[in-house]
Amino acid sequence: MARRLSDNLCSLYIGASNRLRPKKARKKIVVYVEGYDDIMFWRNILSVYETESVYFEVMLPSRDSLTKGKKQAMMNTLGQTLGQNMIACVDADYDYLLQGATSTSKKMCESPYVFHTYAYAIENYQCNAATLHEVCVMSTLNDHEMINFEEFFRIYSQITYPLFVWNVYFYRKNDLRTFPIMEFAHVARLSHVDVLQLEHCLMELEGRVNRKLNYLEHQFSECKEEIETLKVEMTHLGVRPENAYYFMQGHHIFENVTLKLLTPVCALLRKEREDEIRALAGHDCQMQNELNSYQHSQSSVDLMLKKNRSILNCEPFNRLKSDLEQFLAKI
Repeated sequence: MARRLSDNLCSLYIGASNRLRPKKARKKIVVYVEGYDDIMFWRNILSVYETESVYFEVMLPSRDSLTKGKKQAMMNTLGQTLGQNMIACVDADYDYLLQGATSTSKKMCESPYVFHTYAYAIENYQCNAATLHEVCVMSTLNDHEMINFEEFFRIYSQITYPLFVWNVYFYRKNDLRTFPIMEFAHVARLSHVDVLQLEHCLMELEGRVNRKLNYLEHQFSECKEEIETLKVEMTHLGVRPENAYYFMQGHHIFENVTLKLLTPVCALLRKEREDEIRALAGHDCQMQNELNSYQHSQSSVDLMLKKNRSILNCEPFNRLKSDLEQFLAKI
């Protein structure tokens, strides 16, 4: 009996050992990305498409240097070219909206082996309004929904959209000086955020945007017809007034808008939970122990935002998924 059990165990271990070895029959597709933060983002997306016959290996764009970035990811690497076994996955930046106006934009938009976010960058997906309540919960462990994030970002986008179109217009003209992206970000920032009176910061934002918009429309009145044409074209690209924040500079949306909003929201949620602990504690020792436990369980909101992987359906992401599915159907 002992002999038979030993033989059975040996057989099980051999079978497990075989299963643990890489499946050599699987086709490997190497994926070059821009930098460290992109590795986990693209790994989460591409893992959904791995099967018994194909898998992805996501890596930085150079094996013999620390060189990173978009152009490096799309370059020929190790004497090989991008193809069915080697693809690049990059941030769209403004290159998607430029629609081939520059060499980088042309390669990104036209190559069947370069996949891009459609949204400006991965940060825009991390700031997906539909997922921000979950970010607050992860940070504060308080599930009280204080504001409607989706409505806030819809209004924010509608306010800043007309100025955003002007910013894209000048970049399409290869004019990086008249209205640079950093100036747009400065005008389109949030300031003096009061969670209980969000309409005030939106009114302040609208005032800044309108002042800059009036200046541009007066100074470049001859461009108004081209601006209207660009709005129509951008609609075909998936950019509309209510979702424009997906296509604005990712760091701006992350730092100057989303964190500016989430930081005071999370501060109020933490205070609410701590006040609850103080009210319910039977004595000082219990209160202090509970407060310490709660404080040690919290996480910083910026870290939780960076780790936000809850990408729900949105037009930019649906376009990216469609591109990947078409590519995989051909290999």
